[in-house]
Amino acid sequence: MEQTKYSEIGTTIAAISTPQAPGGIGVVRISGPNACKIADRVFLSLHKKKLGDLGGYSALYGKVCDENGPIDEAVALKFRAPKSFTGEEVVELSCHGGLVILRRLLRAVIRAGAVPAGPGEFTRRAFLNGKIGLTEAESVMQLVSAQGEQAAKAALAGHEGALERRIQKIRETLLRAAAHLSAWVDYPEDDIPRVTESELRSSLGAVQSELEALLRGFDAGLVLREGVNTVIAGRPNAGKSTLMNLLAGCERSIVTSFAGTTRDIVEDTVLLGGIPLRLADTAGLRDTADPIEQVGVGRARNRIRCARLVLAVFDASQELNEEDRALLREVGHTPCVAVINKVDLPEKIDKEFIKSSIKHTVYLSAKTGQGLPQLEDAVAQVLGTKELDPSDGMLYTERQRDAANRSLQSVNEALGALQSGMTFDAVTVSVEDAVSALLELTGERATVAVVDSVFSHFCVGK
Repeated sequence: MEQTKYSEIGTTIAAISTPQAPGGIGVVRISGPNACKIADRVFLSLHKKKLGDLGGYSALYGKVCDENGPIDEAVALKFRAPKSFTGEEVVELSCHGGLVILRRLLRAVIRAGAVPAGPGEFTRRAFLNGKIGLTEAESVMQLVSAQGEQAAKAALAGHEGALERRIQKIRETLLRAAAHLSAWVDYPEDDIPRVTESELRSSLGAVQSELEALLRGFDAGLVLREGVNTVIAGRPNAGKSTLMNLLAGCERSIVTSFAGTTRDIVEDTVLLGGIPLRLADTAGLRDTADPIEQVGVGRARNRIRCARLVLAVFDASQELNEEDRALLREVGHTPCVAVINKVDLPEKIDKEFIKSSIKHTVYLSAKTGQGLPQLEDAVAQVLGTKELDPSDGMLYTERQRDAANRSLQSVNEALGALQSGMTFDAVTVSVEDAVSALLELTGERATVAVVDSVFSHFCVGK
């Protein structure tokens, strides 16, 4: 898409750019050609200096005011175009982080001539002014919403251009192949090296492998960003609630020696090795005449069927019974880690039978925490995050995944055309389609509708 220059955007926008909650500091950001003029109408520096007279990356201390008088003391930071986040003239007014103060200041800025910013409008202007690419812009909300350290690392790598560089490398390989094909076909009389099928197959095969790796990483990255619906299941008194409390770091579930203590589902979100797990501690699975417990057991079975991950808990100090075997059958093809609990007690369980049914098995004492690192490792293996390197650059939106998938389909078509003996013209068309999809992914050929869709998911102030 054609990049809009900062001088052509016209309006000056403003918004509260810190969370809508009380804090030590709050920021109202103003961006646009009249940012300094508008800020000077509400900000009075201690030494009567004007923001418009300052150079970039300068700060003044003073007060912010509206028509009713002073609002608060404040610091004004000035950034000159194009050396700012948005590429425009930017002023940030920092004052105490009370919501009443910030809202009153924002109203004063708007009355002074600014327009309220829409969702993601600051980042959108940074993209339109060529300050960041579309994948870097999309990573902003991933940084804001990251639930764990791994997700934050992946978002930061994206914001620093890791995904864009990875896509550019793939695209350059495709462009070289397309250019060689076109030159050789269009100018047969010139001394251009002949295009061989083996060279093409090698180049396109490398691109195919890289795109497939990107797409495989999408699901693992989704786990880091959004978390996983996880069910802790097992027979009564296997130690499910103790495991829940261990992972939560506090007493979320009631633990007693009586079977059937947990009757409803107890939920919490925890980080296990950097992976957000939306945990559900469920009622012990058994046949019971208690009508209330029956409801809890029914809910537990429903949760197992809908879960993205099951932590199947077994009591190492007891022999396997029919309830344990039923759980092994019930898990089916759901990703699962078998947790053989109470390893601090004398062992009676048939571990080999469990391992023959569930590939990933760990030995744990939920009471003491022994074996917790092994559980973290097993969960990472099951969910595909074990080999994931967040700094490599990964796909993190459905839009990106769709573009990469379309590019892969075109590469597959090009390889299929070679395999079936079609002319190089047909191969070139598919290669160019693959390049076009990648240009859309990075935003270099994005429609207005695509850009609108990307920024509609942003929060106001970013």
